[in-house]
Amino acid sequence: MWYVYFLQLRNGDVYVGSTNDLKRRFASHQAGQVLSTRAHVPAGLKSYVAVETEEHARELERYFKSGSGKAVALRRFIRSGAPTSTPVS
Repeated sequence: MWYVYFLQLRNGDVYVGSTNDLKRRFASHQAGQVLSTRAHVPAGLKSYVAVETEEHARELERYFKSGSGKAVALRRFIRSGAPTSTPVS
């Protein structure tokens, strides 16, 4: 299983990433081990999407980083008040 995930950073930005181990990746963000987010932790896991393949996850990640994909992500996964999936701890 692969995951596309959305983090709300301390500065208010949203980070989109993909991984096959969500708990490990979230922990690495929180520990400041990810260069692109280390200056803005702690971060909150807002939501994630589970898919079967790495290829599909990477395609979705690219889409959610695009202009129209950002709008969809903000509306559907970040600011809609929609419940997120099980929290990662």
